[in-house]
Amino acid sequence: MKQLRALAVLATLCCTGLVAVAQTPPAEEPGWAKGRPKANSDAMRMAPVPAFPIPTAADKLPTAKFKLPPGFKVETWASGILDARGMRQGPGGNIFVSSLFVANKVYVVPEQGNRQAKVIVDKMPLATGIEYHKGSLYLATNTKIMRWDNVDGRLDNLGEPKVIYDKLPGGTDHSWKYLRIKNDKLYFAIGAPCNICDPGDYAKIYRMNLDGSGMETIASGVRNTVGFDFDPKTGDLWFTDNGRDWFSEELPNDELNHVKTPGKEHFGYPYCHQGNLPDTEFGWGKSCDDYVKPAAFLGPHAGALGMTFYTGKMFPKKYQGAMFIARHGPWNRTKKYADVSVAWPDGKGGARVEPFMTGFVENNTYLGRPVDFLMLKDGSLLVSDDHAGAIYRISYGK
Repeated sequence: MKQLRALAVLATLCCTGLVAVAQTPPAEEPGWAKGRPKANSDAMRMAPVPAFPIPTAADKLPTAKFKLPPGFKVETWASGILDARGMRQGPGGNIFVSSLFVANKVYVVPEQGNRQAKVIVDKMPLATGIEYHKGSLYLATNTKIMRWDNVDGRLDNLGEPKVIYDKLPGGTDHSWKYLRIKNDKLYFAIGAPCNICDPGDYAKIYRMNLDGSGMETIASGVRNTVGFDFDPKTGDLWFTDNGRDWFSEELPNDELNHVKTPGKEHFGYPYCHQGNLPDTEFGWGKSCDDYVKPAAFLGPHAGALGMTFYTGKMFPKKYQGAMFIARHGPWNRTKKYADVSVAWPDGKGGARVEPFMTGFVENNTYLGRPVDFLMLKDGSLLVSDDHAGAIYRISYGK
């Protein structure tokens, strides 16, 4: 009876706030989950789609299921490359391939011969930003940008890299990099550190000198770009941008954007999405008319990644000067899709987009997911697939 009285007194004290009861703090949500509708059970079950932990066997790749316009063909160019992401080529024919979440490696694949991938950088988390320039290999993780010089003659042992910039903010949300070099300037982005938030100095595209000096902002309000290239006619920068998650299944669209005035343009994040959709939290008191409109919509939650201007001669004239875009595919959308799309600038700052290579999804399940492009000297186009660990080659004609 005394024990019952004691419990009753304790319950009374707790209810009046006189006794503190230890509680387990709620688990902190990862950045990608911020804004997820907790009342929706379908949404609460969604999470980023993991890549396969081992590459898909060559005879199981989806290559035969891909569909392209008449006259084009696709073949498996290389397989067994776990988590294949970015691709760049040196003058000797070596193709350098980066990775992201799974492999933590950089590979080299010879253009000729058996095309067996060789690991040249290992145990390097988020080793995805890659570029090749005048004999040097550049690599960006989420914390630093490095360079190996005279890399083609040192593939058996690259040695230690020169760190050219080590002030990247790190983290895991949109912190991986994409690199391009133009006129001896290194371009890269720092993505937003969340799904939707005030990004501060994040959510921007920057450029700097090749030694890490002279940092300057090229574009602001860029949530997460993992693909950009320069128009061969005008030199203008174009980039893909991933829209925020959890607004709805159909909104907002990912974007294709065109930088016309470097350093002076804001592309909307986090205040406005797809050029016409104010954010429910950060859009109050803002007008979408104050931000740069997208050149084109790329689809809801498309996961638009790598893009490249086609400058070769193998493809028909219609495609020469067009942009090829990898739509990696949504993870937080009930209906999945992924493809290689092509976009044509309209000469007025906009673009027209249509699918080019499809077949990455079967029964609402990913068979592969395209990431990046590399044009070979003969004008054919390589496409990396991090989900299946492969590289495909698109060609035209005989």
